[in-house]
Amino acid sequence: MQSRNKIGFLIQHLAFSLGRTNDQVLQEQLGIGFSQYKLMMVLQKMPHIQQKQIANALNQTEASISRQIKLLHDKGLLQTTVSPKNRREHITTLTPKGVRYTEEALRILTNYYQPMFEHMSEKDTEQLVVLLGGLHDYICHDKGAEMCQKFINE
Repeated sequence: MQSRNKIGFLIQHLAFSLGRTNDQVLQEQLGIGFSQYKLMMVLQKMPHIQQKQIANALNQTEASISRQIKLLHDKGLLQTTVSPKNRREHITTLTPKGVRYTEEALRILTNYYQPMFEHMSEKDTEQLVVLLGGLHDYICHDKGAEMCQKFINE
């Protein structure tokens, strides 16, 4: 198989494997799933964002986001209030416990994957970020671009 033919498979397999591993690690250590963590991360970076915008940014359905919000609300990690400007609009934000969980989840995942990158030089790491950023921009140029930039630029 030629190298270019392998790229799609490798990216897809790696994304699936990382997502599953992230889910398992976070479930074991914090009792939350990777989808829940991603939602909390969005709310931490962009408070008062609407569910539809979260769904678009994370490439998930609004029903899936609604389900995750309910689970996180039941765990005391989110709170929902009615908007004073529009009584039909609900504002979902992280609770202080939710903020702690979001920060702890990032620390857990960073520590878990640290050994994978220890063998890479700084130059290789920077090049990997540039290559992945280019792929990301190509795929996600229309979906949640503003939100993605907030995460990539930090």
